[in-house]
Amino acid sequence: MADPTETPHPTAPTTDALRCLQRVFGYDAFRGDQEQIIEHVVAGGDALVLMPTGGGKSLCYQIPALVRPGVGVVVSPLIALMQDQVDALRALGVRAGFLNSTQDLDERRMVEAEFLSGELDLLYLAPERLRVESTLRLLDRGKIALFAIDEAHCVAQWGHDFRPDYLALSELHERWPDVPRIALTATATEATHAEIAGRLKLQDAKHFVASFDRPNIQYRIAPKNDPRKQLLELLRTEHEGDAGVVYCLSRKGVEDTAAFLAQNGVDALPYHAGLDAATRAANQARFLREDGVVVVATIAFGMGIDKPDVRFVAHLDLPKSVEGYYQETGRAGRDGLPSTAWLAYGLQDVVQQRKMIDGSEGDDAHRRRLAAHLEAMLALCETVECRRVQLLAYFGERSGPCGNCDTCLTPAETWDGTIAAQKFLSAVLRLARERRQKFGAGQIIDILLGKKTAKVIQHDHDQLTVFGIGTELGVAEWRGVVRQLLAQGLLAVEGEYGTLVLTEASGEVLGRQREVRLRREPEKPARSAKGSGKSAARKAAAVADLPEEAVALFERLRAWRAATARELGVPAYVIFHDATLREIATAAPSSLDALSTVSGVGESKLEKYGESILALLTEDA
Repeated sequence: MADPTETPHPTAPTTDALRCLQRVFGYDAFRGDQEQIIEHVVAGGDALVLMPTGGGKSLCYQIPALVRPGVGVVVSPLIALMQDQVDALRALGVRAGFLNSTQDLDERRMVEAEFLSGELDLLYLAPERLRVESTLRLLDRGKIALFAIDEAHCVAQWGHDFRPDYLALSELHERWPDVPRIALTATATEATHAEIAGRLKLQDAKHFVASFDRPNIQYRIAPKNDPRKQLLELLRTEHEGDAGVVYCLSRKGVEDTAAFLAQNGVDALPYHAGLDAATRAANQARFLREDGVVVVATIAFGMGIDKPDVRFVAHLDLPKSVEGYYQETGRAGRDGLPSTAWLAYGLQDVVQQRKMIDGSEGDDAHRRRLAAHLEAMLALCETVECRRVQLLAYFGERSGPCGNCDTCLTPAETWDGTIAAQKFLSAVLRLARERRQKFGAGQIIDILLGKKTAKVIQHDHDQLTVFGIGTELGVAEWRGVVRQLLAQGLLAVEGEYGTLVLTEASGEVLGRQREVRLRREPEKPARSAKGSGKSAARKAAAVADLPEEAVALFERLRAWRAATARELGVPAYVIFHDATLREIATAAPSSLDALSTVSGVGESKLEKYGESILALLTEDA
């Protein structure tokens, strides 16, 4: 759905598409490239759309499907979300349906009959369904308005969400050459953009690339130090009672973190592929339909999630790529209100990711691609410049400092770490040359600090000339040095046990031919933008900036929405988004005509809910 929180731009004289936007969706004007994209597809053109989450991508195929004759066929990667997508459209008066493996034979036959008789506006299918001959024959018998390929980055073979079934979608144009196609994604580098176009045979389509900036999201990366406790502090101080997503790399991490949060009073649920389908579905449904639920998940969770009021996304492990990180953090703040993207990052993350790359399937070229993804992610973590500038640059977009990320709010200092780097690299070199040994960071740091641990004594490491030469730094500081040496390619991880070895570039440092600048972490990383004036009252983002007299009414409207959603068995945002309730609370319309002017109140919702809202407003008065 379109994000109603931004002021739309004035548009051209009324068209069928604009009338549809106003009548069905309740918005006065299109935003950004929406109108161009919609008019292009309505006219029968193919389009490839790169637009950030919350930018209103879905309107770019929903409105053409409503305006063009026939049924819009939407390829969507997660069948678990189709019901909610269809519920949201039906709440707007749109005739929508889906076909997937969750339905019994009678349900599928009913939807097929609706499709053939022209009683549907939109039909959602999973990509694997289009590899079934009976589905193709069904589509042959109906009138298709367009094909929409959502989450199109799933076709990128070395991407973070690759789905093999997406590769077959290039055949759509061969079987139905006169039906326009629109492929959409919220994330793509120039390389991924080109791969999507090539694999879907959309090179000749019109390409639309919007800005990837999400100014309402505050990006923060914290040094990892007991990350679950750090996360709990974040939730208690800034996001108490908020909906959010926490990502962990392993299933065990998911289970342990969800249990930890639950034990500490957070309504947290696990989600990963090892859980049975019924549990996954139930946990996802609670997250979508209830307020304030936190899901702890592997990256298997979240693609296509349409919940607008996710106030934070947290990562307890380092994402494998900037694209994956952007896609996952983009699930926060779809409603345009202040939200947090928080990542805890430490040395062990780097070691673990390097080991995973070395042990991954695929050829050397594949491992080089994985390494390049990791290096870009490390560069984002270690930058002393604006996070947003670095993030947008990865997608080929230039920008200035945002003033709303941790490095802008609390600028990091740098220091000349050349001598520290030389000491650490010398220790690695001496262990390899004099003892023919390789160790991980912990043992080498113990040697530099002059610690006579059992392991140090066992290997006579207290006899090395580098023993005790690094006491000017503490353990945490040395771990920061190692992390940054790995990020800069001056150290490498090797083998099953994550031992450290020198690289070709190490010689430049040891030979005093290269200076090493390192980032010094602030003693207390910035927690929020409270002190900056950028996004006050983050804990109450939904009521921020509301007139005082409208706050109580807004809360009553939310309570009414929650009760209505429970009664209908749909997520609360299907009734109205927070932004629409804010506008109603502020304007306090006294008639249906006045209520119809509120952004997000279309004809169907006015008919369904108008009298109830006016009654609530009258009661409040």
